[in-house]
Amino acid sequence: MIAPDLDTAKGHLVDMIQEAAVVVPFTGAGISTECGIPDFRSPGGLWTKNRPIPFDEFMTSQEARNESWRRRFAMADQFGDAKPGRGHRALASLYRAGKVPVVVTQNIDNLHQASGFAAEHVIELHGNTTYSLCLDCGARYELSWVRRRMDAANGCAPDCPACGGFIKTATISFGQAMPDTAMRRAQDATLNCDLFLAIGSSLQVWPAAGFPLMAKRNGARLTIINRESTEFDDMADLVVRQDIGTVLEPFIVH
Repeated sequence: MIAPDLDTAKGHLVDMIQEAAVVVPFTGAGISTECGIPDFRSPGGLWTKNRPIPFDEFMTSQEARNESWRRRFAMADQFGDAKPGRGHRALASLYRAGKVPVVVTQNIDNLHQASGFAAEHVIELHGNTTYSLCLDCGARYELSWVRRRMDAANGCAPDCPACGGFIKTATISFGQAMPDTAMRRAQDATLNCDLFLAIGSSLQVWPAAGFPLMAKRNGARLTIINRESTEFDDMADLVVRQDIGTVLEPFIVH
């Protein structure tokens, strides 16, 4: 069912969440746009301005690594002060109330953690851009350290001092393997919920986009909250094409 208006959407959503024992939110870039972080696919989104750098290119080209880090710090200068929005805070309230055990997210911005979720209860399918890792030995490096090294080396991305490996933000790039542990945890959460909330995702990026379908096939109710239509709308119990923060704001508990 597509909610015809905002009040209807809010009413149905309140009922569904109250009736559910376990709610699993699945979030995409749309939940963070009100925080000032643009999404990737929409007109004016990040991918319309910069071609994504594939993982194999990052691994084989110093220039690609330099450019990847240059973009990361340009983003930090623009969006580094972003704070959780109403959608994040609403989900965190449901988490504190015991309705939401974990959040599964395609986002890399750390805003769910900042809103009040414990880090271990945020399942990040595409990683986290707020710190970096050596791709060989796994050593963690803070972004401030990488930036100082690049500034001192005229914009050349540093390698790992411990082993010489390449240092990359802790995110999943095109062509890079999905994180096995996160995918397994997301699957377990999906199969153990009775209400699955897909929020702010185009549901176009696979395999992550398969979780709403998995939940529905397992007997859970499915709600999709997204400005644009998705290919799963026809199977959803509720489709809301309204502003995410406005829809979820009633669930915020201060």
